[in-house]
Amino acid sequence: MSLALICAFLSVASAGRSLAQEGEGEESLLKPLAAESLLLDGATVGALTVAVGERGHILLSRDQGRSWGQVAAPTRATLTGVFFLDEELGWVVGHDAVILRTRDGGESWELLRSAPEEQRPLLDVWFRDAQSGFAIGAYGFFLETSDGGDTWTDRAIVESEPTDDDPYAFDSGADLHLNHVARGDSGRLYVAAEAGTVFRSDDDGASWIELPSPYSGSFFGSLPLEGDSLLLFGLRGNLFRSDDAGETWSPMETGTQAMLTDGVRLPDGSLVIAGLAGTLLVSDDGGTSFELVQQPDRQGVSSILSMADGGLVLVGEYGANRLEPEAVGGATSP
Repeated sequence: MSLALICAFLSVASAGRSLAQEGEGEESLLKPLAAESLLLDGATVGALTVAVGERGHILLSRDQGRSWGQVAAPTRATLTGVFFLDEELGWVVGHDAVILRTRDGGESWELLRSAPEEQRPLLDVWFRDAQSGFAIGAYGFFLETSDGGDTWTDRAIVESEPTDDDPYAFDSGADLHLNHVARGDSGRLYVAAEAGTVFRSDDDGASWIELPSPYSGSFFGSLPLEGDSLLLFGLRGNLFRSDDAGETWSPMETGTQAMLTDGVRLPDGSLVIAGLAGTLLVSDDGGTSFELVQQPDRQGVSSILSMADGGLVLVGEYGANRLEPEAVGGATSP
């Protein structure tokens, strides 16, 4: 299990002054081995694939993840989340409350926001269209924009109004790390969070409700399936399935205690959940059951991307690595 990748996921709980200042006022350095450095998230749209990670590294691929090129970024902060609306327009978030935007497919980036003094890393980002979106992060950090990211407003993910019975209303999620956002086929949004917390929005993020939780440990991601079905996963190999938009949950057997970090639906309908220690959980029956396959290199995976040609790109501990379709089934049992 990778200490570096575990720290990348969990160290936000102790993000202090030194972390907050890591990229202040600096541009990323172009490094020949950037494609093999610690990367934390990725996105693919059309022919473009993007991966982001430590030291402001942003990598682009236009050949299904077979080769990568680094581009300059206006920060050296660790970058943790990336979202592309189309092949031209995208956003990246990270430590220092950094938010970047590109309008040319990732070739150049502008710094929209940086606030090291807040000491709250951003961890993920999502946009409904070219104007409306939000970014989430540590300690309940929730920012929203209605002008494409030029300006941002800080709010609580769930706001409670004081009443006569409860004059000190509690904002759900106020102190929790908000780790990952995903959109389902039905249009519902889900946020996986710390301490067994999960939120759902039925109106593109304008309002949120906290869902019943099947587990008290942290969730690092979710994978919406068809309709209102959903997989939710996190610490110690915990994986749960809901078929009613998160109202009820059933535990799934995984055969591992490795942290599960990301999931993807492949073009052939199969599912893959990835995690630390080279863990891949593969389902060929729509998520009813999973087979544990272990990558021989045991490298931690933070993000997994499905390529149009059926391949996978594993983003994580040692960069971005392409996995051919036949290699998933050929991985070894633990």
